[in-house]
Amino acid sequence: MLARIREDIRAVKERDPAATSTLSVLINYPGLHALWAHRVNHWLWRHGRRGLARYLSQVTRWLTGIEIHPGATIGARFFIDHGMGVVIGETTVIGDDVTLYQGVTLGGTGKETGKRHPTLEDCVVVGVGSAVLGNITVGRGSKVGAGAVVIEDVPPNSTAVGIPGRVVVRAGERVEAIDLHHEDLPDPVVEMFTSLTRRIDRLERRLARDEGLSEELGEPTFPNGSPTTSESIPEEAPRPSTSRKNAPAAD
Repeated sequence: MLARIREDIRAVKERDPAATSTLSVLINYPGLHALWAHRVNHWLWRHGRRGLARYLSQVTRWLTGIEIHPGATIGARFFIDHGMGVVIGETTVIGDDVTLYQGVTLGGTGKETGKRHPTLEDCVVVGVGSAVLGNITVGRGSKVGAGAVVIEDVPPNSTAVGIPGRVVVRAGERVEAIDLHHEDLPDPVVEMFTSLTRRIDRLERRLARDEGLSEELGEPTFPNGSPTTSESIPEEAPRPSTSRKNAPAAD
């Protein structure tokens, strides 16, 4: 037990530069207090004292601003930074070395029964104000960007951003250590416009090349020999007048 407490304190010091001393961590980190309370509540939950476990979890929520259902399974070196507004559902499974920031929801959808909350594998980081919903899996070493809403599985070593969460796979790049830079994320909308701009540039270059070849061969620029100047277009024939001046006189 003492070894695990020391491990929890060390995890806070490694991930938060504001943690300047062990005393500061013990006094000023509600995420740590909520985690330790959860371990007691989870033990009560597994041993049939579910009413008491639920009541104590609500007391912990009132004291820390963090709601962890006593049925949730949480691994080693779990860290909630600041923590206000964090909600972790009953069937959530959290691996080792996972980090959550304030306002995160690990929730369910609808009125499903059984496993209805997400699974976070080892070394996952979930950014500020994000929601991970349903019985989905966020793979090892992945990150969920601030404000994202993730409703589908996230592959290992990937990043999910946006609403709904879009996955950006980091091809060839593995995350061996815990990467806490959840603000440094790709923007899929900007990447889409960049790709469209490159494609338009290629099409314009191809069009300019084709027009140049047509001029060298003396062929019309437009397909099927269509005229290219207004001089080649015949004038429209005058329409017959329908005014009363030109109408025949009545007998």
